[in-house]
Amino acid sequence: VQLQASGGGLVQAGRSLRLSCTASGSIFSINSINWYRQAPGKQRELVARISTSSTTYYADSVKGRFTISRDNAKNTGYLQMNSLKPDDTAVYYCNIEYFGTGLTYSTLEGQGTQVTVSS
Repeated sequence: VQLQASGGGLVQAGRSLRLSCTASGSIFSINSINWYRQAPGKQRELVARISTSSTTYYADSVKGRFTISRDNAKNTGYLQMNSLKPDDTAVYYCNIEYFGTGLTYSTLEGQGTQVTVSS
């Protein structure tokens, strides 16, 4: 199973970015899709999570600005980030909890994508 994240980049404050995370390989179903971020010198933070039933969680720091979604047919998760702030600058990691085709439960994290927000 592989996880490919994309969509990061350099943007000005107030603009938007959309991150994507696509899983491929021997996947039966994906339970939760999670986006974490880590900025230099700061602790890793869970930014958003979406469950199988599309229940969502957001960190207080991104509520009202970020939206997490998923496309189960494509094994893909998205993080729409609006009204970006310099404090959002970090490496963003996609992480999934899934059942493989052998119904083994596993987690997997992608390679991370850099988001840089300039003031």
